[in-house]
Amino acid sequence: MENITKHHRPPVDVKGAAVYTGFGEGYLNKLRCKGGGPVFIKKAGLVRYDPNDLDAWLAGLKRRSTSEGAA
Repeated sequence: MENITKHHRPPVDVKGAAVYTGFGEGYLNKLRCKGGGPVFIKKAGLVRYDPNDLDAWLAGLKRRSTSEGAA
């Protein structure tokens, strides 16, 4: 059996998510309230984003042309 080690990346705060995705903190905050943004974790009033969820969200934004609608 192959030994597979999954590399754990710790969750990032809104500022870290903004840097990672290239979107502004305010935009991510707005999406978190209105919907359509990446999945987030909220515990004890702190918001965190799992980098794997950010990757999945960014992948879902990819389009081949401007006329292509959302999936």
